[in-house]
Amino acid sequence: MDCRHARDVPLYLDGELDAVAVREFERHLDGCDDCRANLDALDTLRRDLRAAAPRVPAPTALREGLAASLRMSRRAAPAWLPLAAAASIAFVAGVATTAAWHARGGADGALARDLFASHWRALAATSPIDVVSSDRHTVKPWFEGKVAQAPLVRDFAAEGFPLAGGRIDYVGKQRVPVLVYRRGQHLIDVFVLGDAGAVDATTSNGYAIDGVVLGGQAAAIVSDLDTQELARFSALLTAAP
Repeated sequence: MDCRHARDVPLYLDGELDAVAVREFERHLDGCDDCRANLDALDTLRRDLRAAAPRVPAPTALREGLAASLRMSRRAAPAWLPLAAAASIAFVAGVATTAAWHARGGADGALARDLFASHWRALAATSPIDVVSSDRHTVKPWFEGKVAQAPLVRDFAAEGFPLAGGRIDYVGKQRVPVLVYRRGQHLIDVFVLGDAGAVDATTSNGYAIDGVVLGGQAAAIVSDLDTQELARFSALLTAAP
């Protein structure tokens, strides 16, 4: 492949590019058929290898130790630092318990796995947000031209869930808009899935996915909110006009 970005394809797939490089590479992807084809081929190969590999559940002691470390990191670190630390621990725990996703099987399990991985990768990045703004009139226009349909954007600051901004991410092979909200030190990602499909509610390593409909489009909330706060945010989001 005669493309200077060809070397970035495996790095992007493995989440090894920084936030600036990711944005540059994704802009390049929009106009490069060779890089998109290479990315699709590598992603397919990775999925095939995972499907064929033997699955051994992680020992209970390992899962409990990782969960305890995650809880301690949330309590100890200030501001944005716990997000990266917690995401790194959660990502390791997620790899250790891959068997759970394959046990579910089917497209829904793969979609949930991709959503968790995208959320954790964003938390571990230098910044989990591409456009930083609490103004929906700034965030919504930013998406226009970058995705097939700009999502419905609302701010819930008055209810304790302020809009922080948005970013573009990949779920499987599809590029999707992500709205980012905050609740204290918790970061909430709302993936507007569109044609990527709907997903059922599920949890992994202290993080949860809740499938919702936003502005007529299938969407998924991914966060480490507790059950009551997640239900409250879900209700606010789905009730938005």
